[in-house]
Parts: sequence; structure tokens; C-alpha cells
Amino acid sequence: MMMRGVLPLISARSVAHAWPGSDAVITLDDFELAPAQRLFLHGPSGCGKSTVLGLLSGVLATQMGDVRILGTSLATLRSRARDRFRAHHIGYIFQQFNLLPFLTPVENVLLGCAWSAERSRRAGATRSLMTAEATRLLRALGLGEAIWTRARTGELSVGQQQRVAAARALIGGPELLLADEPTSALDTSSRDAFLRLLLEECERHGTGVVFVSHDLALAAHFEHSLALGRAAPGMWES
Repeated sequence: MMMRGVLPLISARSVAHAWPGSDAVITLDDFELAPAQRLFLHGPSGCGKSTVLGLLSGVLATQMGDVRILGTSLATLRSRARDRFRAHHIGYIFQQFNLLPFLTPVENVLLGCAWSAERSRRAGATRSLMTAEATRLLRALGLGEAIWTRARTGELSVGQQQRVAAARALIGGPELLLADEPTSALDTSSRDAFLRLLLEECERHGTGVVFVSHDLALAAHFEHSLALGRAAPGMWES
């Protein structure tokens, strides 16, 4: 529930998106997320979960309707301005990670600040302080020093790379974290432990979360859940 006078972290109104050549339409009719809230977004494969994250981040432009992040309409921003806005305010854990394999894990994490003076300032502003924050995040997310000080990111396991991608998304305390299946490569015990660590880091900075997964067992970690592929997308579930 939104408190009166509080600006929503996310607000989506009458949003619709269809891929060329497809009859399927992704819709978010009336959707809000308050600052620091956590949303679990679920549904069967192919229902459009990743597409919704693309719309909420501005990676995909809306074909109809409006998405606002912290009161800013993404539709009013040109492509480069959307990229800058996203760099300042949104951390994104991509399903395919989008890490640079030839860089070290710490160097990959620091890329989360590379295009944002705001994120850099919040992470410490100087190279040494930002590096210290990057290593703190890697430790906090369960990646031991023996791994990230000796390996190039491309030499890590898939599960280890997921942790690097999460640290990169979180550095500099963005207001919003979008996470696309970030536990898919982890076994059950590792999955639950990693998710607890991830959400603890979000709570540390007051970061709101939209977390995509097909794994309904994870829903208990979140305040709200939203199902795609049903008759009334955009409605909260208990």
C-alpha cells in the first residue's frame, strides 16, 4: 500500500507491448511499487516476465501506456537519456549476466558505477573506496576471496558468475533492483541462502526489488507477488 504523499518507485498505467509477428500482448494495466518494496513476478516460461523487466527498465520502449520510475516518465526520455537514468537509479541482474569474461570479478562489479556519477558517489567516490565496496559485496553475497582475487570472471562457475552479476547490480545502492532469474543455476540450499543475502543487501540501501522467477518456492521471501499469463495482470496476489 502506498502512503499518501509518497512518490511511487514504479508506476505503470495501461502499458501494452507485443513482439512483431506475435499475437501475444504483455499488459500492465494499473501497477505501482512503493520505495523499498519487494515484488515476486512469476509465470510460465514464455509468458513475458523478461519483457516486463525490459519495459520497467526502459530497455524496451512502451508501445502503449506509461511507465514512471521515481516520477519520471520513461516515454519522455530519448534513448541516451533513458540509458543515463537507468545507470543512475536501476540495478539490473540480466538472465545471461552480461559480464565481461576477460575482467576480474571486482572489475566487473565496478562497471555498475562506470556510467553513473551518482552510483559512484554512493559507492565511495574514489577508486579505492569503490573497490572496497565491490569486495564487500562479493563477500556478502557468498563469493570467497580465494575465488575473486585469482580468477577472470569467465573462469568462474555459472553460480559464481550470478553472484558477480548481483554485486554489480547492487553497487552504489540503486533505488530499484530488477532481477531476471538470478537463482536459476543454484541448488535449493544455495538458492535460499543467496536470496537471503541479496535481500539483506537491498534492505541495507532501501532498494526496491522486482524479482522474476518461475520457482514459486521463492515467493515467501517477498511482500507481494504478481502472476503473468492470467486474466488480470497488474493485480497483487496474497
